[in-house]
Amino acid sequence: MGKKVIVALGGNAIQTGNGATAEDQQQACFETSKQIVKLIEAGFKVVVSHGNGPQVGNILLQQAASESDKLPAMPIDTCGAMTEGMIGYWLQNALDEVLATSGSDKKAATIVTQTVVDKADAAFQNPTKPIGSFYTKEEADDLKTKGYVMIEDAGRGFRRVVPSPKPIDIVEKEAISTLVDSGVVVIAGGGGGIPVVAEGHKFVGVEAVIDKDLASEKLAELLDCDCFIVLTAVDHVAINFGKPNQENLGEVNVADLKKYIGEKQFAPGSMLPKVEAAIDFVTSKSGRTAIITSLENAANAVQGISGTRIKA
Repeated sequence: MGKKVIVALGGNAIQTGNGATAEDQQQACFETSKQIVKLIEAGFKVVVSHGNGPQVGNILLQQAASESDKLPAMPIDTCGAMTEGMIGYWLQNALDEVLATSGSDKKAATIVTQTVVDKADAAFQNPTKPIGSFYTKEEADDLKTKGYVMIEDAGRGFRRVVPSPKPIDIVEKEAISTLVDSGVVVIAGGGGGIPVVAEGHKFVGVEAVIDKDLASEKLAELLDCDCFIVLTAVDHVAINFGKPNQENLGEVNVADLKKYIGEKQFAPGSMLPKVEAAIDFVTSKSGRTAIITSLENAANAVQGISGTRIKA
């Protein structure tokens, strides 16, 4: 039985730049799928997760432009579900095409994924995750009347912020596991999944955004994956990034990473959550490995040739 891996795609694997059309993003998914299929051909059972920030932002912009009493805006959890379906559709079609071209009979399938959070999570009292576009102060004041929390963002204007609670469970984990074990390439946990809280026998969506890497790590734990691969724009995690004494990290242990975190070597909202997710995964069970590298370098990284490999 092949080893199970989760590949967490960064936004650059789908969104090719500002103003990217649906066709642009589908082409990006096709190029991304070529790299993912290399892992499948190497014998891995692959689950793909992905970001959705630009796509959710576009949906929110479109809703803001057309919102009226007859056409009310959808809540954020529903917007997240929209992007899971949209990006999953693009990725599974691209993966199916690349797999068929390579002579494989494997197929991809998308699971619209709900990520359970704790309604008592402190994040709900302190929204920090910016979403959507920038607004003037007057526009922001108007949006506050709808109950939105607005903050000034580095002199560039005002943005809406929402809670970013930690994931504690994945509703569809059994279904995903069954598909993976049967050889299906599963796309799941897109954008961190749809944030939901348990209420009796049902799950209810909440206005929040879950970090994609943390949700992917939680899914990797629940599926008992052997390896968790976080793909980003660089080949390696580095200390002293962008400085003359920059040092790329090859194989690194948790103790050293925690020391670097204490030194504030990793940027919040960028590399830091990726490193934290990797630490969570390798410490969750003995023998697990996490890799942080670029999409183009993923196949080499799993063979230990390149990339940053994290072990306990």
